[in-house]
Amino acid sequence: MFGIKPVKVRSLRGNSKYGVAGRDVEELLQKSCRLFQLPVSGARFCLYEDGTTVTQEFFQTLPENTELVLLSGKQTWGGVFSDVSQLLQTDRHAEGLIQAAKWLLCEEESFKRRKILADLLQNLEDRSELESRQEDQDWFSGVDSRFKTKSAYMKYNCASRIRGYLKEVDLASKSINKAKVREEYSRAFKLLVEMLKGDGYNGSYFDRSAEERRRLCTQQGWFTCQGPFDQRTCQQLHSINPYSSRESRIIFSTWNLDHRIEKKRTVIPTLLELLETHQSSAVNLDYFYGLLFTRQNLKLVHIVCHKKGGHNLSCDASMAVRASSHAGGVKKKVQVKKRRVL
Repeated sequence: MFGIKPVKVRSLRGNSKYGVAGRDVEELLQKSCRLFQLPVSGARFCLYEDGTTVTQEFFQTLPENTELVLLSGKQTWGGVFSDVSQLLQTDRHAEGLIQAAKWLLCEEESFKRRKILADLLQNLEDRSELESRQEDQDWFSGVDSRFKTKSAYMKYNCASRIRGYLKEVDLASKSINKAKVREEYSRAFKLLVEMLKGDGYNGSYFDRSAEERRRLCTQQGWFTCQGPFDQRTCQQLHSINPYSSRESRIIFSTWNLDHRIEKKRTVIPTLLELLETHQSSAVNLDYFYGLLFTRQNLKLVHIVCHKKGGHNLSCDASMAVRASSHAGGVKKKVQVKKRRVL
């Protein structure tokens, strides 16, 4: 005689599940059919997880509180994947899916499944269509009151990152010992500032209201990871919509605008080295502007895809100096050496 084993039973229709205990499959079927008001004839159990039919022998191997689906007649069950697939086929099920996920999350004991459910809820409870502070006050929690729309704040957020790169360019001047080189570097820096101001510090990269060619996101606000510096795409398909919720906005702050050719280790040292032997007017500042502040050299990457080791990529010597500097038939080859700066 086997001991009583508790399980959780649900019907094919509805999200409710109930605790039922029995010594064998037959006893469980009797109790479950009474509970769901179904005929015992033709009734059977299968696993909620993958649809495996539960026989008496299989039942004895199941752990306590296993989730079972009670089937009747010609009903079939393909497992939880089938259930989720049907729900995701159309947006009309979204509200029901949200409620079901919340209900499951309250009683789910598996940490892995809790994580899956939490992530599902985060993406389903999408308020990205709301734009103003008045419409979505929770999104603006902790955001300065001068920002009235999500797009305005995201534009500022991106511009702030770019300003940070500009500050690093400015700080590099402290390492210059020669007055003449420092003077040329100052001229170059001022020109870079003017170029950035003209482009609004490229804040449009995060602004979903900007022209399509100027932004990194969709019109709805979805960003896709562009993968590590040495790969063409993100193999893990990371994506996020910081416009959808406050939590997503905060998580997005951990994503990086990563320089493929490294800013500190390569780009700035190369600019400094060129100014040792060239006037700032001879240096192709458009090229360096592109490497420092634009998508020419920046990749938006999830923190997992951000490789912090040396990239071992160098600047293009043929692009670093203006063509006019070769005038008069004298072509001066510029050797661009890589120097590591901590």
